[in-house]
Amino acid sequence: MQKKIFNWVLTAILVCGLSFVSYSLTSCKKARVHDENTVSKVESVELIRTNQSWDGVELPDYLEGRPELVAVKYVFPAGQKLGWHHHPVINYGVLVQGELTIIGQDGKEKVVHEGEAVVEMVNTIHHGENRGTKPVILYMFYLSQKDKPLAVQHPEIPLE
Repeated sequence: MQKKIFNWVLTAILVCGLSFVSYSLTSCKKARVHDENTVSKVESVELIRTNQSWDGVELPDYLEGRPELVAVKYVFPAGQKLGWHHHPVINYGVLVQGELTIIGQDGKEKVVHEGEAVVEMVNTIHHGENRGTKPVILYMFYLSQKDKPLAVQHPEIPLE
C-alpha cells in the first residue's frame, strides 16, 4: 500500500513539473494579450504523457526511499557534442530553444525540436549533439535520490 501511495505521489510531482514547464512555454505564447500586463485566457497544453523513453523502452520502476527532485537548465553551444553517458534515474525535459539530436550507442537517433518534450533513456548509454546554428536551451527534470548521480560519464567510448 505504501509503495502505491509513494508511486502516486512521485507521478503527481513529475506531472506537475512538466505541467509547469508546459504552461510557461506555451500558454503565454498562445494566450490573447490585451496589453503587456493582461492575459485574457490561461491555456494548458500537455506536451507528453508516456511510460517509455524516446527509444520506446519502458521506464523502470520508481526508486525506493525518499525522492530528490532535481531541475537543471542546460545550454549547448552550436556544434557542441556531449560525451557518452547514461542516466541511472528517470528524467525528462523540454527543449525551449534550438534542436538537439540524441544518439544511442546502437546508432538510433532522436531529434528534439524547440517546444518538444523528451523522456531520456535510463541506464542506456547515449550522447547528445547540437547540430544546429544556435545554442540549445534544455530544461531537464530528474527523479533521483540524495547522493545519486544524474549522469554517469563514459569517457572510454570515443565520439566520432
